[in-house]
Amino acid sequence: MPNNKNPRVHAEILPALAAVVVPTTKILAIGSVTAKGTPEAIAPVLPHEVRATVRNHLAGKIEQWFFQTEGYGVVFIVNATSTAEAHELLEKLPLGVAGMMEFELIALGPLAPLAMLIGEPPRS
Repeated sequence: MPNNKNPRVHAEILPALAAVVVPTTKILAIGSVTAKGTPEAIAPVLPHEVRATVRNHLAGKIEQWFFQTEGYGVVFIVNATSTAEAHELLEKLPLGVAGMMEFELIALGPLAPLAMLIGEPPRS
């Protein structure tokens, strides 16, 4: 079991899931406004941020985007195969360049544990 534990996964409870390896196909990017991101500071940058986000969507890099209804920030589904790739993309957005937005990045992949339910061994 790797040393870098995901706090959302309790591999001690579900040891079979700890061995399942799946490719990263998407990144869940949860954006939060930093202390620099005051409403006054964000307002002039926001039109550039929106255009850059739309360009990334049209290029197939940002698949979906949402606004957090509890809190203040965005959530993107990014088409990337690593969190490093997603980080590079998101840091180039105007709010990222200005240091007004930061992202928690979570790698996502196919729901491979379902293979155990249909009797197929997990791929590694």
